[in-house]
Amino acid sequence: MIRRIWTIFKARNNEFFRDHAAYGWNLLFPFLVIIGFSIMFNEKQQVLYKVGVVYEQASNQNMNAEKIAGSKTDDTQLLLFKKSKYTEFIDFPVFQTALDKLKHHRIDFLINPATRQYWLSTTSPKGYMVEKLLQAGLACETSLYKRKKITGSEIHYSEWLFPGVLGMNIMFSALYGVGYTVVRYRKNGVLKRFSVTPLRPYEFLAAQIISRMYLLTLTTLIVFLGCMVMFDFRCQGSYWSLLAVFFLGGFSMISVGLVIAARSSSEEFANGILNLISWPMMFLSEVWFSLEGTKPWVKTISAFLPLTHLIDGARKIMNDGASLYDIRYQISMLAVMAFFFFLAGSILFKWNDE
Repeated sequence: MIRRIWTIFKARNNEFFRDHAAYGWNLLFPFLVIIGFSIMFNEKQQVLYKVGVVYEQASNQNMNAEKIAGSKTDDTQLLLFKKSKYTEFIDFPVFQTALDKLKHHRIDFLINPATRQYWLSTTSPKGYMVEKLLQAGLACETSLYKRKKITGSEIHYSEWLFPGVLGMNIMFSALYGVGYTVVRYRKNGVLKRFSVTPLRPYEFLAAQIISRMYLLTLTTLIVFLGCMVMFDFRCQGSYWSLLAVFFLGGFSMISVGLVIAARSSSEEFANGILNLISWPMMFLSEVWFSLEGTKPWVKTISAFLPLTHLIDGARKIMNDGASLYDIRYQISMLAVMAFFFFLAGSILFKWNDE
């Protein structure tokens, strides 16, 4: 059994390294992107900036939130600021929660009308523009709001984005590397020839999974080390914990690819399904931007996507130094999804489409 798995493993790796062709875009993809964004962000104006509004006083010593007596008080400058176009204002009941969102670039700006203070990340271009919007309302008068310095280390946007890019790369490599490849094998009759050999289905699937995990680990390691050298990225947490998240996330993505490839013999159909799954997953898993302030049902859908938990767990380890125990929810979700999809793919798998 080990010898048969090893043979298929080597053959798949050799095929991968010899394949220099790039997959083309599906014609339907641009329309799906436009429709998806129009549903998710269907406000009359496009939101470019996200401003957090908190009505609490933060302690200067330990940054704990302390309630201020009184109701929400608006002043002229704040009223003018709230009329700014392309700006969304999000209320936060707790100051520390809002500050964490600001540090992780989930919001661009944070303001406290009760104390007339505001915070922004010095590494965020959007935060700089929002500050100018706040000050523009009373250009001829002294601003009522004073800028406060963020305590603790700030996370650069590129450091926030980096885990998302790695997760996206794992997703595409896992889905297309297994799903599309197995469908091509079935269409070309390779699986039919395998069916008359001593090779068993679970051995074939095991070889495909091991091969793809090996290639995923290799390519992700090269990208990770290259970016660390070029951009001086650092992982605040354990590298072994990060590897475990990437490994489990990659396995869950491969399992999704197995479900797609279990019966289909049409490359066009498989390519369309993979696009239908991968691109919305990329937009809904906070690869490029935060979903803070979007509709609740969008966040609900995002919580059922393996890429969401992969990226969320990787960001907490790399940016915050979290341990595996700290991200036990993300680990549990990835494990459950991987088991469910792998089981479904194994049960549905057939050598041919008959």
